[in-house]
Amino acid sequence: MELKVHMAHKNQVTGEVQSVEEHSRNTAELGMKFAIPVLKNMVYIMGMLHDIGKYQPSYQRRIRGENIMVEHSGCGALEAKALYPNAIGLLIAYCIAGHHSGIPDGGYPNDTADMGTLWGRLQRQFEEFGIYKNELQLPKVDVKEVTGFMMQDCEKNVELLIDKFAFLTRYCFSCLTDADSMDTASFCTGEKQCSLTADFQACLRKVNERLSLFECTTSLQKTRALLQQQVFDKVAVDAEIYLMNMPTGSGKTLCSVKFALERVIRTGKKRIIYIIPYNSIVDQTMQVFQELFGNDAEILRHQSTFSYEDEKNDNAVEDYAKVARSATENWNVTSIIVTTAVQFFESVYANKRGKLRKLHNMGDSVLIFDEAHLMPQHYLQPCLQAVVHITKYLGSEAVFLTATMPDFRKLIQRYALNNSAIIDLVQNVSLFSEFRKCEFRYVGEVDKEEILAKTMHCVSSLIIVNTRQTARELYQKCSGKKYHLSTYMTSVDRKRVIEDIRIELKKLEEDYPDVAKAPQERRITIISTSLIEAGVDLDVYTVFRELAGLDSILQAGGRCNREGKRKRAEVIIFEWKEERKRTPDIKWNLTKGMISKYEDISCPQSIQEYYDRLFFMKQDEIQGQTISGKCSDLSNIPFSEYAKNFEIIDSNAVSLVVPRDEESQKIVDELKYTGGGMNIGRKLQKYTCSVYKQELDDLLQQHVVEHFGTGIWCLTNMDYYDEEVGILFEARDYFV
Repeated sequence: MELKVHMAHKNQVTGEVQSVEEHSRNTAELGMKFAIPVLKNMVYIMGMLHDIGKYQPSYQRRIRGENIMVEHSGCGALEAKALYPNAIGLLIAYCIAGHHSGIPDGGYPNDTADMGTLWGRLQRQFEEFGIYKNELQLPKVDVKEVTGFMMQDCEKNVELLIDKFAFLTRYCFSCLTDADSMDTASFCTGEKQCSLTADFQACLRKVNERLSLFECTTSLQKTRALLQQQVFDKVAVDAEIYLMNMPTGSGKTLCSVKFALERVIRTGKKRIIYIIPYNSIVDQTMQVFQELFGNDAEILRHQSTFSYEDEKNDNAVEDYAKVARSATENWNVTSIIVTTAVQFFESVYANKRGKLRKLHNMGDSVLIFDEAHLMPQHYLQPCLQAVVHITKYLGSEAVFLTATMPDFRKLIQRYALNNSAIIDLVQNVSLFSEFRKCEFRYVGEVDKEEILAKTMHCVSSLIIVNTRQTARELYQKCSGKKYHLSTYMTSVDRKRVIEDIRIELKKLEEDYPDVAKAPQERRITIISTSLIEAGVDLDVYTVFRELAGLDSILQAGGRCNREGKRKRAEVIIFEWKEERKRTPDIKWNLTKGMISKYEDISCPQSIQEYYDRLFFMKQDEIQGQTISGKCSDLSNIPFSEYAKNFEIIDSNAVSLVVPRDEESQKIVDELKYTGGGMNIGRKLQKYTCSVYKQELDDLLQQHVVEHFGTGIWCLTNMDYYDEEVGILFEARDYFV
């Protein structure tokens, strides 16, 4: 007996049935709406073919209750290859084959049906599904136009073609899977997506109001205004990538936001995406934006350490949190997003629908890369390629924002595409000298006692070192009012300590306007790793910085005399005597070279030479990480393997949950006894510290950590944690 309706979904509450024809058409039309013009028909075809495997008789028996396993995604991939025997068919096949499990590795034509590669899946046998032709009509594809678009800008370079083809595959997959997910959710739950809105015009008015409040009387204030005006004068100039090179203290954040709002309003783009290197900077940026925009912008915050499950105060907040939780899946219904570089780039190079769904919504946007110099060097080439592809082909614009700007024009031309439209927003760099608020002085090799002795003469001092062990040792040796910061501490404890430092510094300044008269017991010493160098707005009297890369040292300088209130302030650069036998880092030697050559290592010429030398010496490392370097042609691209290995953060580091209060202990108990829900890991992020794998092994041998079968490691003995220094590797009873 022939079935009247081929079912795609069944609403478990109402019993209503959605046919394969209806779901396919809905997905095709929605995906087509998402796609850029040249790819619209291809994405429409994907939507129409992605579920034709559900026409198989066995699948219809399964959806009607028979307990059998039936593969359906391979059918659409097989049909695409048959109908379009070229790069177009291959791209469609990749997307359809992986629309549930993720884009597969291409593999090779001799792969067998038991293999999970695309070629392996194409060898599998399926029941008859050709009946789809009676219900679904496919549009024609202008093969010449689409293949010409694929080859555009590739200059007959196979590697460039593979990288671009891989990007377009992930992009089309994003359009397909987001449309598929949205139509399925709409039918099965009946819920419609609401939006997080932003009134760009109102936001711009508030930025302009804030800027107008700044005085412009001193030489520094006048120079700041001149620098910012250079940026604003170019707001009508169209480009793909804008370079905003501005020194610390010049108002980069407000300047970049005004520029982005002006561009969004002028061009009619959909959203602004602010991309930040560290989670800690997201906190600060969100606070600035929320205070600035108020109710005129509902901002989506998407980072690993933040959970909208925690946003529960009143009905309005609950409604916002509900929409925001949904929006993090695809970024579709929001106008302003603040996220991390890890979230952004790992989404671009993912192969699973959970992350890739948002890729198409990175298009038609203004992307602001804050602290752009911190793009991961190991993955610099694919990161630059991602920015170029999104700006050149998806209608977005990018702003690279930093106080220590590498020659991104040269890097983009060399490692991405040589014809990107790039504009320098600030060209008169001679003005930068006005923002020099401290002197950098190299003192050579010292021991820990010498550094601590020097801090005794400072009203407030910050010592930044390269390792967490050194920071802890210095803190234990230090006397007086002292603070410690490292990733051995949980995020919630670091945040608490930073706030304590801010309060104490403010009280010190209020109580002793002539800071030199502050008594010894009120003087402050802060000991930290490099985490304090970006996004932590502290202003101390003197900074001591262990030798590191020039960018790190200059960032450290941003914590010294930040407000320019003192005529003379110093950043003292040093090396440890006892660590002289360590293999020197390339960056350290380059920094010493700049110290010996330039009187002011913060000048633009010093920064430029440092980065030119650094990227020349690391060119082999930079060039080794593109997906084209892992395959030979379009048919064997390793999408799955590449996504699995694309890790911007240190894979040798492990997050360890430390229950610090009643709330976190309840969450850990939930994890222990029930395994927790989908969002539990994110809810625990602020209670995590970071340890290396070998350090975790040490804690395992002492039986003080467990993962309860969930893969989320938790500290079970609180004697191994100290709120001042963080995770301990011996219990406090024995810790000296």
